[in-house]
Amino acid sequence: MAKSLERIKARELRKQGISVRIIAKVLHVSKSTASLWVRDIILSLAQLEKLRQQNIKGGEKGRILGALKQKRDRLERIQKGIRKGKRIFFHKFTSRELLIAGTALYWAEGTKKSREVTFCNSDNKLINFMIHWLLRYFHIKRERIRCAVGINEIHREREEYVKNYWSKVTHIPLSQFTKTSFKKVTNKKIYENFENHFGTLTVKLARPGQIYYDILGFIEGMALAA
Repeated sequence: MAKSLERIKARELRKQGISVRIIAKVLHVSKSTASLWVRDIILSLAQLEKLRQQNIKGGEKGRILGALKQKRDRLERIQKGIRKGKRIFFHKFTSRELLIAGTALYWAEGTKKSREVTFCNSDNKLINFMIHWLLRYFHIKRERIRCAVGINEIHREREEYVKNYWSKVTHIPLSQFTKTSFKKVTNKKIYENFENHFGTLTVKLARPGQIYYDILGFIEGMALAA
């Protein structure tokens, strides 16, 4: 726990433009440890200049400038991939394409042995895609969707906030949310993104009927076609 707090403090100091040497001294840790904690943080040119004025070593400045370039290159590659994806998927899925995509995702993420149509994930984009698949391909009403949040016990006080988040991103009213599942896992670390953690969402179709067997059939058909 103490190490987690020290790591967060180290990252806060680094974001302010403090040198690794001073961070290590303030937190009473080795310079190598401080460097490991903050190595992914890229400083601005103004912060670099401030460090230079503090007699920063040329080697460290070169490392930071190199890391800055790598970050810019990485961000450009990410944007290039996004632009490519938008070009490829510019058109809306046909019914067949939606069936294939939804079936593949359900094969990977969905329940297949309990005669339920249920899937769970922490990615809100994937959750929304799967809900859209159920609504559009199987022509069901949104009122048949049930949702349940799964989150660590340490977030119990944030339960309503987390449920509201999932309700907003899925457009499923809170009245269709069932009891939250709290995971009793002991966390020995403190995370910087605590307030941005929303756990997982389990989506369940009420009265699945034939849809469950159809999905199993789609999966078998896809396996044979591969």
